[in-house]
Amino acid sequence: PGIIAAESPNPIVNELVIMPDIEKRLEAFVRLAHCVIVFPGGAGTAEEILYILGVLLHPSNKRIPFPLIFAASHDNRPYFDTINQFIGATLGPEAQSRFTVISGDCAEVARAVRKGADEVMTYRRKSKDAFYFNWKLNIPKDLQIPFDPTHESMTKLNLSKDQPIHDLASNLRRAFSGIVAGNVKEQGINQIKEKGPFELSGDPAIMSALDRLLRTFVDQNRMKIGDGTYTPCYRVAT
Repeated sequence: PGIIAAESPNPIVNELVIMPDIEKRLEAFVRLAHCVIVFPGGAGTAEEILYILGVLLHPSNKRIPFPLIFAASHDNRPYFDTINQFIGATLGPEAQSRFTVISGDCAEVARAVRKGADEVMTYRRKSKDAFYFNWKLNIPKDLQIPFDPTHESMTKLNLSKDQPIHDLASNLRRAFSGIVAGNVKEQGINQIKEKGPFELSGDPAIMSALDRLLRTFVDQNRMKIGDGTYTPCYRVAT
């Protein structure tokens, strides 16, 4: 509800379903979709991408086809170039292999969706899984439990490479969830006003990549809804 108040739904939405938390919303995406197309956004879009990668990189899901396409105009291609560089620097080439970036070619996006959806349908026929719900996809429990972004929980995030990459993707997702909360959600905004920015620390290489990504978002005006100067709700230890 807080997000809806700050940013109205896309006008092509014909049925609005409000989920109790972002984790349930994102699980609904991956359970129901035959393909996911991501368009350029901001910190919230990065959170959604990292959630999906956290699921797809789990060892039990590696053989399940799941088309993930990043689609943009030529002008907006830099958003996904920056995302791709960040994922490469933090999660590595295995994570980069789970998505395709297409810019300035709507027909190619359509062809990629058709090809990917056909692979999904073939897999589900062979595995006797339902077409309408991705039952075989394993959603780790830590991706189902709501993350409450507070100064304490943000400080405690494990942002090091000394963990499986699907766990790192999940923790990076939580970091972006906190940034979204600090940007647009009433509870997060009030916490920032009272205690100052959220503190993020971890592996120096990851922190450097995160800092570059967030600075690029700020430069591209992707961190604030509406006009005005953006004041970061976070501090990255580099």
